[in-house]
Amino acid sequence: MFALRSAARLSLRPSTVVASPVLRPMASRMYHEKVIDHYERPRNVGSLDKNDQHVGSGLVGAPACGDVMKLQIKVGEDGIISDVKFKTFGCGSAIASSSYMTERVLGMTLEQAGAIKNTEIAKELCLPPVKLHCSMLAEDAIKAAINDYKKKRLTTGSKKAGHIDVALNDKTGETTATAVVN
Repeated sequence: MFALRSAARLSLRPSTVVASPVLRPMASRMYHEKVIDHYERPRNVGSLDKNDQHVGSGLVGAPACGDVMKLQIKVGEDGIISDVKFKTFGCGSAIASSSYMTERVLGMTLEQAGAIKNTEIAKELCLPPVKLHCSMLAEDAIKAAINDYKKKRLTTGSKKAGHIDVALNDKTGETTATAVVN
């Protein structure tokens, strides 16, 4: 009976079993070593200042299982992701997917990061079909963070995101408008 309860707990709270050396073999049959590695040693956990114009935030969730993922990117003036943080409330696969995504997108352009598909994450972490929604959360989170960043940049009038230059010629009284999109 104890083994059955422990196995049931693993699916709900992986840390209960993963942290226990006695039950570790059971955990390794349910989670791939890559998932366990990212779960036990998550990379880039934390938060960035959401009010920073260079930071984009994505918050997504899976109602079916209750997983919630926040992923934030900081983009340099060169358009490269210079920092990335995450906070995830969920199973080991959701945490591992978040952690892996942060490692993957660091140093990428927004276009490169936005092109990452959940199937790539699932393949890299060896996620079983029942956990594919965790990799989908990571894909949705990076896309939401990129969209938030772009939206902020448009509203702040940054020339990096796109703007309209309006000029009034004092001599002729003519107004010219030039749309610039980067």
